[in-house]
Amino acid sequence: MSWTWFHRLASPPHIYRLAQRLTPWFAWPAGALILAALYGGLVLAPPDYQQGDGFRIIYMHAPSAWMSLMVYTTMAVAAAVALIWRMKVAHAVAASCAPIGASFTIAALVTGSLWGEPMWGTWWEWDPRLTSELILLFLYLGYMGLRGAIEDPQRADRTSAVLAVVGIVNVPIIHYSVTWWNSLHQAPSVMRLGKPTLSTPMLVPLLMMMLGFTLFFVAVLLVRLRGEILVRERSASWIREVLST
Repeated sequence: MSWTWFHRLASPPHIYRLAQRLTPWFAWPAGALILAALYGGLVLAPPDYQQGDGFRIIYMHAPSAWMSLMVYTTMAVAAAVALIWRMKVAHAVAASCAPIGASFTIAALVTGSLWGEPMWGTWWEWDPRLTSELILLFLYLGYMGLRGAIEDPQRADRTSAVLAVVGIVNVPIIHYSVTWWNSLHQAPSVMRLGKPTLSTPMLVPLLMMMLGFTLFFVAVLLVRLRGEILVRERSASWIREVLST
């Protein structure tokens, strides 16, 4: 009986209906948190003593970078579950994660370049953090490209899942790159063992934005997951029942 919940997670109809019910519970708080964080970060937070108002891009850059790692980890875990227990829904979760994670990674790279030009004097540097983040984007694109290139859906699921699992090695490299190697990128200011280096008026909006982005990711994932399930189960009888209600 204790494993009943796990088996229900393998049921496409159950997951489809669950995703439909849960989406608003993540979407509305996400929107409220992001708006509040933008006001707190762009209006209430004081200028940085070194970077002035230029530091405010952190409220988009840091959460985007954080989410690029979180989404890939979610994708890799879902892919591993799918390979081990052969759960079709887990493959659908992994497939739904990829474009979301790629979008966050692009946002992190673009905002990082916009921040780096006035601070470093260059739009791009082959820095360990920047390079490993770019590799992460290639992993997302490679996962999506591999899935699209293989016609057999089951083989596409398995092959892309292997790539996702192997690519997880890049996640700790990105996170620890600024401490393992000499880097232009600043050291962690929030996700660190000691006390965060940001002052409270700067830190609170950043934490709110990270939470808002996390909830936003879950909401978008649930929407994409429903679409992925519909495509995969389009010939199933329960689909017609759901769409007719």
